[in-house]
Amino acid sequence: MIKKWWHDKTAYQIYPKSFYDSNGDGIGDIPGIISKLDYLHDLGIDIIWLSPCYCSPLADEGYDISDYYKIDPRFGTMEDMEQLIAEAKKRDMYILMDLVVNHCSDEHEWFQKACQDPDGKYGNFFYLKDKKENELPTNWRSYFGGPVWEDLPGTDKQYLHVFHKKQPDLNWENPKLREEVYKNINWWLEKGIRGFRIDAIINIKKALPFHNYEPDREDGLTSIENMLREAHGIGEFLGEMKNRTFQHYDAFTVGEVFNEKPEEIADFIGENGYFCSMFDFNETIFGGSEKGWYDARQITPDEYKQCCFEAQAKVGTIGFLSNIIENHDEPRGVSRYIPEGDCCTQSKKMLAALNFMLRGIPFIYQGQELGMENVPFTSIDEVDDISTLDEYKTALNAGLSPEQALTAVSKYSRDNARTPMQWTNQPNAGFTTGTPWLKVNPNYTSINAAAQQNDPDSVRSFYKQLIALRKNVEYKETIVYGILEPVWEDRHNLMAYYRKGEKNILVIGNFQKEEQTVELPSAFKKVLLNNDSTFKIEENQLFLNGYQAVILEMQ
Repeated sequence: MIKKWWHDKTAYQIYPKSFYDSNGDGIGDIPGIISKLDYLHDLGIDIIWLSPCYCSPLADEGYDISDYYKIDPRFGTMEDMEQLIAEAKKRDMYILMDLVVNHCSDEHEWFQKACQDPDGKYGNFFYLKDKKENELPTNWRSYFGGPVWEDLPGTDKQYLHVFHKKQPDLNWENPKLREEVYKNINWWLEKGIRGFRIDAIINIKKALPFHNYEPDREDGLTSIENMLREAHGIGEFLGEMKNRTFQHYDAFTVGEVFNEKPEEIADFIGENGYFCSMFDFNETIFGGSEKGWYDARQITPDEYKQCCFEAQAKVGTIGFLSNIIENHDEPRGVSRYIPEGDCCTQSKKMLAALNFMLRGIPFIYQGQELGMENVPFTSIDEVDDISTLDEYKTALNAGLSPEQALTAVSKYSRDNARTPMQWTNQPNAGFTTGTPWLKVNPNYTSINAAAQQNDPDSVRSFYKQLIALRKNVEYKETIVYGILEPVWEDRHNLMAYYRKGEKNILVIGNFQKEEQTVELPSAFKKVLLNNDSTFKIEENQLFLNGYQAVILEMQ
């Protein structure tokens, strides 16, 4: 494997609206991010991925972009962005932007011009169909509910949107559209950013010609997944994009890739893949239901373990996965993967160790390093996320009471990850001096950065130790490039695996509150990390306390 500059890096995702507010308007901003760079540098972060801060009406919180070349005034100015890039560089840190090119905003100039002249140049930047009385072009259901077709204002046509109606899909079959996308990518790379996280990219290739599928709910519509399964040929677009943009700048790119076919993994993230890496979503999609969130099934520790190992086996040494516990589209991982009632400092550290030592690029989401948890919603009126609001309606339509529906969707709401970052125990968690745009989790008085930063036993300190271990010259080669080999796979509520290379490292996590004992297959040389105050071993019998995780260098 050819070694790349990003292989040994640790990444951190920032959701700008909720990270830190520098001017008291209740919304996080770029100057706020700049002011916290030393906090991230102290943690050991190398790469910072910013969720969108481009101009946007925020119908989908920035993933509906109205101008790809401008910073939204809510978040600051282009000068602020340039300063952020420069200040990060001083600290040997790199900035990634979010690349959102499956769709734009209906307030983008392209779409406005398409409305004015649907048969002209910009009409062909989108998927437009003639409107028919009482009949949609297809029966596909959008990701946020309802049909994917909406009337094109002022015309007798309809446009396609697989997400929100304010997010019209861009027509990648049109080479002129692709040229505009590549021009923008190169413009940002020239600015000095180091790469992109690439949003919803699997959706850019549609199955042509468009047609209906068997309905799967009472609304007569069908999941968009059915169309995506039939779509072939995305590689032509992705290969062209890489050749025209990323490869000229040695950029780091990580794809949000769902529905990939096993035979395509090398194409996506192999030595000459379209991207450097792609996220492992095996754990996040587990237990999902076609009926909706209300019907989703809670993942167990054994299932979590299996999901991780399946993803690792599928990719092997073909390339690098990007490993996550949570992100801006998911609930808090500690609330999702740790059995109910067992969320504590010890279990949070265990989950961190098991995820962080997997082969791949570790991505930490803001607040994850503090063990931030899901927020208790008392009313649907507290929810901002459009996806949660749609799932709430779906649950009500399925016969759940308002209380049951709120409980069901609260577990999976994207707003769980979007509540303000918890900096201190002061009002509004030290996030803003104003009124925060989204409610602060009331547990900020006990879970916050100020309380954890200098506490050697805190969750944050444990993450800092994990990052330092990954950078340690003695172990880096094995942790970054070594193979992953599961062990004791059949043991209930125990997750363990080797990382083998120059060294032989064993990672063990007791995924329950009850003690467990394991017999080590050989003697160990050193305890590299332990989330518990005790380490009990007798004649190779290792005694693990509840949620204890240890990382051992073996003989």
